[in-house]
Amino acid sequence: MSDTTTSSKRSATRRDFLKCLGSAATAAGAPWLVPASVFGGAPPSNRIHVALIGCGNQSRVDLPSVLRYDDVQVVAVCDVNRGSHGYARPEHFLGREPARQKVDEHYAKKTPSGSFKGCDAYVDLRDVLARDDIDAVMIVLPDHWHALAACMAAKAGKDIYCQKPLTRTVHDGQEMIKAVRAHRRILQTGSQYRSHGTVRRACELVRNGRIGKVERVLSIVPGAPVGPGPGWQPMPVPEGFDYELWLGPAPSAPYHADRCLYRFRYNLDYSGGQVTNNGAHSNDIVQWALGTDGTGPVEFEDSGSAWPPEGHLYNTAVTTNFRALYANGVELVCRTQKPGFGVRFEGSEGWIQYAEGKLTAHPESLADSEIGADEIHLPVSTNHYRNFFDCVRSREEPIEPVEVGHRTASVCHLGNIAMQLKRKLRWDPQAERFLDDDEANRMLRRPYREPWSL
Repeated sequence: MSDTTTSSKRSATRRDFLKCLGSAATAAGAPWLVPASVFGGAPPSNRIHVALIGCGNQSRVDLPSVLRYDDVQVVAVCDVNRGSHGYARPEHFLGREPARQKVDEHYAKKTPSGSFKGCDAYVDLRDVLARDDIDAVMIVLPDHWHALAACMAAKAGKDIYCQKPLTRTVHDGQEMIKAVRAHRRILQTGSQYRSHGTVRRACELVRNGRIGKVERVLSIVPGAPVGPGPGWQPMPVPEGFDYELWLGPAPSAPYHADRCLYRFRYNLDYSGGQVTNNGAHSNDIVQWALGTDGTGPVEFEDSGSAWPPEGHLYNTAVTTNFRALYANGVELVCRTQKPGFGVRFEGSEGWIQYAEGKLTAHPESLADSEIGADEIHLPVSTNHYRNFFDCVRSREEPIEPVEVGHRTASVCHLGNIAMQLKRKLRWDPQAERFLDDDEANRMLRRPYREPWSL
Protein backbone atom coordinates (compact mmCIF):
# COMPACT_ATOMS: atom_id res chain seq x y z
CA MET A 1 0.00 0.00 0.00
CA SER A 2 1.23 3.51 -0.72
CA ASP A 3 2.47 6.00 1.88
CA THR A 4 -0.58 7.88 3.15
CA THR A 5 0.74 11.41 2.72
CA THR A 6 -1.46 13.24 0.18
CA SER A 7 -2.47 16.70 1.35
CA SER A 8 -6.16 16.27 0.60
CA LYS A 9 -6.47 13.08 2.64
CA ARG A 10 -4.43 14.44 5.53
CA SER A 11 -6.32 17.73 5.76
CA ALA A 12 -9.70 16.01 5.60
CA THR A 13 -8.72 13.50 8.24
CA ARG A 14 -7.44 16.21 10.54
CA ARG A 15 -10.59 18.31 10.19
CA ASP A 16 -12.69 15.29 11.13
CA PHE A 17 -10.35 14.44 13.98
CA LEU A 18 -10.30 17.90 15.51
CA LYS A 19 -14.02 18.52 14.93
CA CYS A 20 -15.27 15.34 16.51
CA LEU A 21 -12.75 12.55 16.81
CA GLY A 22 -15.16 10.24 18.51
CA SER A 23 -17.37 10.12 15.41
CA ALA A 24 -14.66 10.15 12.76
CA ALA A 25 -15.45 7.20 10.52
CA THR A 26 -12.39 7.45 8.35
CA ALA A 27 -10.93 4.01 8.75
CA ALA A 28 -8.39 3.05 6.15
CA GLY A 29 -9.96 -0.34 5.76
CA ALA A 30 -9.58 -3.61 7.56
CA PRO A 31 -6.12 -5.09 7.97
CA TRP A 32 -5.03 -7.44 5.26
CA LEU A 33 -6.77 -10.75 5.65
CA VAL A 34 -4.19 -13.51 5.53
CA PRO A 35 -4.34 -17.13 6.59
CA ALA A 36 -4.92 -17.46 10.32
CA SER A 37 -1.86 -19.69 10.47
CA VAL A 38 0.30 -16.59 10.02
CA PHE A 39 -0.86 -15.48 13.47
CA GLY A 40 -0.74 -18.84 15.20
CA GLY A 41 -4.30 -19.60 14.23
CA ALA A 42 -5.68 -16.36 15.67
CA PRO A 43 -8.46 -15.07 13.37
CA PRO A 44 -8.59 -11.34 12.53
CA SER A 45 -11.48 -10.85 14.95
CA ASN A 46 -9.33 -12.09 17.82
CA ARG A 47 -6.18 -10.09 17.07
CA ILE A 48 -5.18 -6.86 18.74
CA HIS A 49 -4.54 -4.46 15.87
CA VAL A 50 -1.65 -2.15 16.72
CA ALA A 51 -0.08 0.98 15.26
CA LEU A 52 3.49 2.00 15.99
CA ILE A 53 3.67 5.80 16.35
CA GLY A 54 7.32 6.71 16.24
CA CYS A 55 9.85 4.62 14.31
CA GLY A 56 13.12 5.89 15.73
CA ASN A 57 15.76 4.43 18.01
CA GLN A 58 13.50 2.74 20.59
CA SER A 59 11.40 1.17 17.83
CA ARG A 60 14.34 -1.17 17.27
CA VAL A 61 13.27 -2.83 20.52
CA ASP A 62 9.54 -2.17 20.58
CA LEU A 63 8.63 -3.28 17.07
CA PRO A 64 10.27 -6.75 17.16
CA SER A 65 8.83 -7.26 20.63
CA VAL A 66 5.31 -6.69 19.32
CA LEU A 67 5.76 -8.72 16.12
CA ARG A 68 6.58 -11.84 18.11
CA TYR A 69 2.99 -12.25 19.34
CA ASP A 70 0.58 -14.25 17.23
CA ASP A 71 -2.49 -12.57 18.70
CA VAL A 72 -1.20 -9.09 17.79
CA GLN A 73 -0.99 -7.62 14.30
CA VAL A 74 0.87 -4.43 13.43
CA VAL A 75 -1.31 -2.73 10.82
CA ALA A 76 0.26 0.74 10.65
CA VAL A 77 3.45 2.64 11.40
CA CYS A 78 3.85 6.40 11.66
CA ASP A 79 6.82 8.76 11.70
CA VAL A 80 7.64 12.24 10.40
CA ASN A 81 10.88 10.81 9.00
CA ARG A 82 10.58 8.75 5.83
CA GLY A 83 13.89 7.06 6.60
CA SER A 84 17.47 8.07 7.41
CA HIS A 85 20.59 7.45 9.41
CA GLY A 86 21.48 9.77 12.29
CA TYR A 87 19.95 8.04 15.29
CA ALA A 88 21.80 6.72 18.37
CA ARG A 89 24.13 4.71 16.15
CA PRO A 90 25.13 5.96 12.69
CA GLU A 91 24.66 2.56 11.05
CA HIS A 92 20.98 2.38 12.00
CA PHE A 93 18.63 3.33 9.18
CA LEU A 94 15.24 4.12 10.72
CA GLY A 95 11.96 5.84 9.96
CA ARG A 96 8.48 4.91 8.74
CA GLU A 97 9.53 3.20 5.52
CA PRO A 98 12.15 0.94 7.13
CA ALA A 99 9.60 0.12 9.83
CA ARG A 100 6.88 -0.71 7.29
CA GLN A 101 9.32 -2.89 5.39
CA LYS A 102 10.27 -4.73 8.55
CA VAL A 103 6.62 -5.44 9.36
CA ASP A 104 5.76 -6.68 5.88
CA GLU A 105 8.89 -8.84 5.70
CA HIS A 106 8.10 -10.39 9.07
CA TYR A 107 4.59 -11.43 8.07
CA ALA A 108 5.68 -12.42 4.57
CA LYS A 109 7.96 -15.09 6.02
CA LYS A 110 4.87 -16.76 7.49
CA THR A 111 2.77 -16.81 4.33
CA PRO A 112 2.84 -19.62 1.74
CA SER A 113 3.46 -17.09 -1.03
CA GLY A 114 6.22 -15.27 0.84
CA SER A 115 4.47 -11.98 0.15
CA PHE A 116 2.70 -9.56 2.47
CA LYS A 117 1.89 -5.86 2.10
CA GLY A 118 -0.60 -5.20 4.87
CA CYS A 119 1.07 -2.40 6.84
CA ASP A 120 0.27 1.25 6.12
CA ALA A 121 2.77 4.05 6.72
CA TYR A 122 1.75 7.52 7.88
CA VAL A 123 3.39 10.88 8.48
CA ASP A 124 0.74 12.33 10.79
CA LEU A 125 -0.46 10.46 13.87
CA ARG A 126 -3.94 11.96 13.52
CA ASP A 127 -4.41 9.92 10.38
CA VAL A 128 -3.62 6.80 12.38
CA LEU A 129 -5.92 7.67 15.26
CA ALA A 130 -8.83 8.31 12.89
CA ARG A 131 -8.84 4.63 11.90
CA ASP A 132 -11.50 2.68 13.75
CA ASP A 133 -9.82 -0.69 13.10
CA ILE A 134 -6.86 0.04 15.40
CA ASP A 135 -7.15 -1.16 18.99
CA ALA A 136 -3.90 0.04 20.52
CA VAL A 137 -0.98 2.34 19.79
CA MET A 138 2.68 2.22 20.77
CA ILE A 139 3.83 5.81 21.40
CA VAL A 140 7.56 5.89 20.75
CA LEU A 141 7.90 9.63 20.12
CA PRO A 142 10.13 12.34 21.60
CA ASP A 143 9.00 13.26 25.10
CA HIS A 144 7.37 16.57 24.15
CA TRP A 145 4.83 14.60 22.09
CA HIS A 146 3.92 11.97 24.70
CA ALA A 147 1.06 13.74 26.49
CA LEU A 148 -0.54 15.13 23.36
CA ALA A 149 -0.35 11.81 21.51
CA ALA A 150 -1.64 9.85 24.51
CA CYS A 151 -4.55 12.20 25.16
CA MET A 152 -5.54 12.12 21.48
CA ALA A 153 -5.26 8.34 21.44
CA ALA A 154 -7.38 7.97 24.57
CA LYS A 155 -10.07 10.20 23.05
CA ALA A 156 -9.93 8.07 19.91
CA GLY A 157 -10.62 4.95 21.98
CA LYS A 158 -7.15 3.43 21.65
CA ASP A 159 -5.24 1.67 24.41
CA ILE A 160 -1.75 3.01 24.87
CA TYR A 161 1.77 1.77 25.44
CA CYS A 162 3.78 4.96 26.01
CA GLN A 163 7.53 4.95 26.27
CA LYS A 164 9.31 6.40 29.27
CA PRO A 165 9.64 9.04 30.52
CA LEU A 166 5.86 9.18 30.43
CA THR A 167 5.77 12.98 30.29
CA ARG A 168 7.67 16.14 29.51
CA THR A 169 6.20 18.09 32.45
CA VAL A 170 4.20 17.49 35.63
CA HIS A 171 1.17 19.19 34.07
CA ASP A 172 1.36 16.87 31.05
CA GLY A 173 1.07 13.89 33.39
CA GLN A 174 -1.98 15.32 35.11
CA GLU A 175 -3.71 15.78 31.75
CA MET A 176 -2.79 12.27 30.63
CA ILE A 177 -4.35 10.80 33.75
CA LYS A 178 -7.57 12.72 33.11
CA ALA A 179 -7.77 11.56 29.49
CA VAL A 180 -6.95 7.92 30.16
CA ARG A 181 -9.47 7.66 32.99
CA ALA A 182 -12.22 9.67 31.28
CA HIS A 183 -12.09 7.41 28.22
CA ARG A 184 -11.48 4.19 30.18
CA ARG A 185 -8.28 3.27 28.38
CA ILE A 186 -5.42 0.98 29.32
CA LEU A 187 -2.04 2.74 29.50
CA GLN A 188 1.23 0.99 30.14
CA THR A 189 4.29 3.12 30.91
CA GLY A 190 7.31 1.77 29.06
CA SER A 191 9.46 1.35 32.18
CA GLN A 192 10.31 -2.26 31.51
CA TYR A 193 12.35 -2.86 34.67
CA ARG A 194 9.02 -3.44 36.43
CA SER A 195 8.89 -6.63 34.39
CA HIS A 196 12.42 -7.71 35.38
CA GLY A 197 12.52 -10.50 37.96
CA THR A 198 15.79 -9.40 39.56
CA VAL A 199 14.52 -5.85 40.01
CA ARG A 200 11.27 -7.13 41.52
CA ARG A 201 13.22 -9.26 43.98
CA ALA A 202 15.43 -6.34 45.02
CA CYS A 203 12.34 -4.22 45.63
CA GLU A 204 10.64 -7.00 47.61
CA LEU A 205 13.69 -7.38 49.83
CA VAL A 206 13.66 -3.66 50.57
CA ARG A 207 9.90 -3.61 51.10
CA ASN A 208 10.11 -6.50 53.56
CA GLY A 209 12.73 -4.88 55.73
CA ARG A 210 15.76 -7.01 54.90
CA ILE A 211 18.07 -3.99 55.16
CA GLY A 212 16.24 -2.65 58.20
CA LYS A 213 14.99 0.93 58.09
CA VAL A 214 15.78 2.46 54.72
CA GLU A 215 17.93 5.54 55.24
CA ARG A 216 19.38 6.50 51.86
CA VAL A 217 18.87 5.57 48.23
CA LEU A 218 21.34 6.24 45.42
CA SER A 219 19.92 6.53 41.89
CA ILE A 220 22.65 6.48 39.24
CA VAL A 221 22.41 8.04 35.78
CA PRO A 222 25.06 8.58 33.09
CA GLY A 223 26.52 11.90 32.05
CA ALA A 224 25.32 13.77 28.96
CA PRO A 225 27.18 15.29 26.01
CA VAL A 226 27.72 19.04 25.72
CA GLY A 227 26.74 19.19 22.06
CA PRO A 228 27.15 21.98 19.48
CA GLY A 229 28.48 25.14 21.14
CA PRO A 230 27.80 28.85 20.71
CA GLY A 231 27.73 29.89 17.11
CA TRP A 232 26.11 26.70 15.87
CA GLN A 233 24.37 27.27 12.55
CA PRO A 234 20.96 26.12 11.30
CA MET A 235 20.96 23.35 8.73
CA PRO A 236 18.64 22.59 5.81
CA VAL A 237 15.79 20.25 6.64
CA PRO A 238 16.48 16.83 5.06
CA GLU A 239 14.21 15.62 2.31
CA GLY A 240 11.54 13.29 3.62
CA PHE A 241 11.55 14.82 7.11
CA ASP A 242 8.49 16.82 8.25
CA TYR A 243 10.30 19.09 10.69
CA GLU A 244 7.32 21.31 11.42
CA LEU A 245 5.30 18.30 12.51
CA TRP A 246 8.29 16.98 14.48
CA LEU A 247 8.32 20.22 16.48
CA GLY A 248 4.57 19.99 17.02
CA PRO A 249 3.71 21.67 20.34
CA ALA A 250 7.33 22.71 21.02
CA PRO A 251 8.58 26.25 20.30
CA SER A 252 9.51 27.14 16.75
CA ALA A 253 13.25 26.70 16.26
CA PRO A 254 15.70 26.42 13.35
CA TYR A 255 16.51 22.90 12.23
CA HIS A 256 19.76 21.24 13.24
CA ALA A 257 20.50 17.53 13.00
CA ASP A 258 21.52 17.45 16.67
CA ARG A 259 18.15 18.81 17.72
CA CYS A 260 16.18 15.84 16.42
CA LEU A 261 16.12 12.05 16.21
CA TYR A 262 17.95 10.51 19.18
CA ARG A 263 19.55 13.72 20.44
CA PHE A 264 16.27 15.48 21.20
CA ARG A 265 16.70 14.31 24.79
CA TYR A 266 19.47 16.84 25.43
CA ASN A 267 17.27 19.89 24.86
CA LEU A 268 14.78 21.07 27.48
CA ASP A 269 12.22 21.98 24.82
CA TYR A 270 11.78 18.27 24.12
CA SER A 271 13.10 16.29 27.08
CA GLY A 272 14.96 16.42 30.40
CA GLY A 273 18.38 14.97 29.65
CA GLN A 274 19.70 11.89 31.37
CA VAL A 275 17.53 12.61 34.41
CA THR A 276 14.41 11.72 32.44
CA ASN A 277 16.16 9.24 30.14
CA ASN A 278 17.94 6.72 32.38
CA GLY A 279 16.59 8.34 35.52
CA ALA A 280 13.09 7.36 34.46
CA HIS A 281 14.26 3.77 35.02
CA SER A 282 16.42 4.13 38.13
CA ASN A 283 13.98 6.46 39.91
CA ASP A 284 11.12 4.14 38.96
CA ILE A 285 12.89 1.30 40.76
CA VAL A 286 13.28 3.62 43.77
CA GLN A 287 9.58 4.46 43.81
CA TRP A 288 8.62 0.78 43.55
CA ALA A 289 10.95 -0.35 46.32
CA LEU A 290 9.89 2.42 48.70
CA GLY A 291 6.18 1.86 48.09
CA THR A 292 5.70 5.46 46.98
CA ASP A 293 3.98 4.92 43.62
CA GLY A 294 1.18 7.27 44.64
CA THR A 295 3.33 10.06 46.03
CA GLY A 296 6.94 11.27 46.00
CA PRO A 297 9.57 13.26 47.88
CA VAL A 298 8.65 16.45 49.74
CA GLU A 299 11.94 18.28 49.23
CA PHE A 300 14.38 18.73 46.36
CA GLU A 301 17.70 20.57 46.08
CA ASP A 302 20.68 20.80 43.77
CA SER A 303 23.84 19.09 45.00
CA GLY A 304 26.36 20.27 42.43
CA SER A 305 24.95 19.60 38.97
CA ALA A 306 26.79 20.89 35.89
CA TRP A 307 25.17 22.43 32.83
CA PRO A 308 26.39 23.40 29.34
CA PRO A 309 27.54 27.01 28.91
CA GLU A 310 25.02 29.53 27.58
CA GLY A 311 24.50 29.35 23.83
CA HIS A 312 24.91 25.60 23.39
CA LEU A 313 22.26 23.69 21.44
CA TYR A 314 22.07 21.13 24.24
CA ASN A 315 20.85 22.68 27.49
CA THR A 316 20.14 19.75 29.82
CA ALA A 317 22.41 18.84 32.72
CA VAL A 318 25.78 17.42 31.69
CA THR A 319 26.29 16.06 35.20
CA THR A 320 23.24 15.18 37.29
CA ASN A 321 23.36 15.72 41.03
CA PHE A 322 20.27 16.40 43.14
CA ARG A 323 19.01 15.37 46.54
CA ALA A 324 15.42 14.65 47.49
CA LEU A 325 13.84 13.84 50.83
CA TYR A 326 10.73 11.72 51.43
CA ALA A 327 8.29 12.54 54.24
CA ASN A 328 9.50 9.51 56.24
CA GLY A 329 13.08 10.76 56.21
CA VAL A 330 14.47 8.57 53.42
CA GLU A 331 17.05 10.48 51.39
CA LEU A 332 17.23 10.03 47.62
CA VAL A 333 20.42 11.06 45.84
CA CYS A 334 20.28 11.05 42.05
CA ARG A 335 23.65 11.66 40.44
CA THR A 336 26.01 10.87 37.61
CA GLN A 337 28.62 8.24 38.40
CA LYS A 338 29.85 4.87 37.21
CA PRO A 339 28.52 2.39 36.14
CA GLY A 340 26.06 4.88 34.63
CA PHE A 341 22.90 3.10 35.72
CA GLY A 342 21.83 1.44 38.93
CA VAL A 343 20.12 1.80 42.30
CA ARG A 344 21.53 1.26 45.78
CA PHE A 345 19.35 1.01 48.90
CA GLU A 346 21.14 1.62 52.21
CA GLY A 347 19.47 0.75 55.50
CA SER A 348 20.18 0.36 59.19
CA GLU A 349 21.05 -3.33 58.73
CA GLY A 350 22.72 -3.53 55.33
CA TRP A 351 22.42 -2.54 51.69
CA ILE A 352 21.02 -3.93 48.44
CA GLN A 353 22.11 -2.82 44.99
CA TYR A 354 20.88 -3.42 41.46
CA ALA A 355 23.41 -2.50 38.78
CA GLU A 356 24.58 -3.95 35.49
CA GLY A 357 21.77 -6.49 35.62
CA LYS A 358 22.88 -7.98 38.93
CA LEU A 359 21.67 -7.91 42.51
CA THR A 360 24.35 -7.58 45.19
CA ALA A 361 23.96 -7.10 48.92
CA HIS A 362 25.69 -6.71 52.25
CA PRO A 363 25.62 -8.92 54.13
CA GLU A 364 25.68 -11.26 51.13
CA SER A 365 23.08 -13.52 52.71
CA LEU A 366 20.43 -10.86 52.06
CA ALA A 367 20.48 -11.67 48.36
CA ASP A 368 19.32 -15.23 49.06
CA SER A 369 16.74 -14.34 51.68
CA GLU A 370 13.41 -16.06 51.11
CA ILE A 371 10.27 -13.94 50.89
CA GLY A 372 7.65 -15.64 53.04
CA ALA A 373 4.09 -16.33 51.98
CA ASP A 374 2.77 -13.78 54.47
CA GLU A 375 5.16 -11.02 53.37
CA ILE A 376 4.83 -8.38 50.66
CA HIS A 377 4.84 -9.81 47.14
CA LEU A 378 4.89 -7.29 44.31
CA PRO A 379 2.91 -7.79 41.08
CA VAL A 380 4.56 -10.20 38.66
CA SER A 381 5.14 -9.44 35.00
CA THR A 382 7.73 -11.36 33.02
CA ASN A 383 7.35 -9.32 29.84
CA HIS A 384 6.31 -5.67 29.72
CA TYR A 385 4.69 -5.87 26.26
CA ARG A 386 2.85 -9.08 27.00
CA ASN A 387 1.55 -7.57 30.22
CA PHE A 388 0.16 -4.66 28.22
CA PHE A 389 -1.59 -6.83 25.64
CA ASP A 390 -3.01 -9.12 28.30
CA CYS A 391 -4.47 -6.07 30.02
CA VAL A 392 -5.89 -4.80 26.73
CA ARG A 393 -7.90 -8.02 26.68
CA SER A 394 -8.74 -8.29 30.38
CA ARG A 395 -9.16 -4.53 31.06
CA GLU A 396 -7.14 -4.98 34.24
CA GLU A 397 -4.48 -2.46 35.22
CA PRO A 398 -1.00 -3.07 33.76
CA ILE A 399 2.07 -3.25 35.95
CA GLU A 400 2.82 0.45 35.43
CA PRO A 401 -0.40 2.40 34.80
CA VAL A 402 -0.57 6.09 33.98
CA GLU A 403 -0.63 7.36 37.58
CA VAL A 404 2.53 5.43 38.47
CA GLY A 405 4.40 6.53 35.37
CA HIS A 406 3.39 10.11 36.13
CA ARG A 407 4.77 9.97 39.68
CA THR A 408 8.10 8.54 38.54
CA ALA A 409 8.44 11.14 35.78
CA SER A 410 7.57 13.83 38.32
CA VAL A 411 10.55 12.87 40.50
CA CYS A 412 12.76 13.45 37.46
CA HIS A 413 11.12 16.74 36.48
CA LEU A 414 11.26 18.13 40.02
CA GLY A 415 14.91 17.18 40.33
CA ASN A 416 15.61 19.01 37.08
CA ILE A 417 13.80 22.11 38.31
CA ALA A 418 15.77 22.12 41.57
CA MET A 419 19.05 21.75 39.67
CA GLN A 420 18.10 24.63 37.36
CA LEU A 421 17.07 26.99 40.16
CA LYS A 422 19.96 25.99 42.44
CA ARG A 423 17.90 26.23 45.61
CA LYS A 424 15.99 24.00 47.98
CA LEU A 425 12.37 23.46 47.00
CA ARG A 426 9.55 22.14 49.17
CA TRP A 427 6.99 19.99 47.38
CA ASP A 428 3.43 19.00 48.25
CA PRO A 429 2.90 15.58 46.60
CA GLN A 430 -0.84 15.64 47.19
CA ALA A 431 -1.49 19.07 45.68
CA GLU A 432 1.41 18.61 43.23
CA ARG A 433 2.64 22.13 43.85
CA PHE A 434 5.78 23.72 45.24
CA LEU A 435 5.30 25.57 48.51
CA ASP A 436 5.84 29.35 48.36
CA ASP A 437 7.75 29.37 45.08
CA ASP A 438 5.91 30.87 42.12
CA GLU A 439 8.90 30.61 39.79
CA ALA A 440 9.26 26.89 40.40
CA ASN A 441 5.52 26.34 39.98
CA ARG A 442 5.59 28.04 36.58
CA MET A 443 8.12 25.40 35.51
CA LEU A 444 5.63 22.59 36.12
CA ARG A 445 4.19 23.15 32.66
CA ARG A 446 5.27 24.46 29.28
CA PRO A 447 3.06 26.34 26.85
CA TYR A 448 2.03 24.49 23.70
CA ARG A 449 2.65 26.15 20.38
CA GLU A 450 -0.54 26.85 18.43
CA PRO A 451 -2.55 25.17 17.10
CA TRP A 452 -1.59 22.32 19.46
CA SER A 453 -3.23 22.07 22.86
CA LEU A 454 -4.15 19.47 25.45
